[in-house]
Amino acid sequence: MFFLLQAAGKQSSPGGMLSMLLPFILMFVVMYFLILRPQKRKERERKALLSRVKKNDRVVTAGGMHGVITSVRENEVILRIDDAKDIKVKIDRSAIAAVLEVSHEETEEPKEIAKESKETK
Repeated sequence: MFFLLQAAGKQSSPGGMLSMLLPFILMFVVMYFLILRPQKRKERERKALLSRVKKNDRVVTAGGMHGVITSVRENEVILRIDDAKDIKVKIDRSAIAAVLEVSHEETEEPKEIAKESKETK
């Protein structure tokens, strides 16, 4: 009985508690740099990819369909799958897995910048 009271009366030192928590802290830091941080970067890149999608881009959906974008709306995209039969499918913008070919249409410059560049030539 005396030994039980003596064991209950002992308090762990602050250094002992820190040495017990140190492996958990190190595991969290390693997990952050190996898993969480790259995942956030990939998600940021994916959001940027989906925001840059425009008409006449060749894309692949998450389901594996290849097609050309004919119309882009806020949350949905109309995808032309077959040119000969003019088959179009409406899909969610988030269903786009990859952009194979970006359309080479000239981007519209603001009118002021376009005028300035023509005047300098």
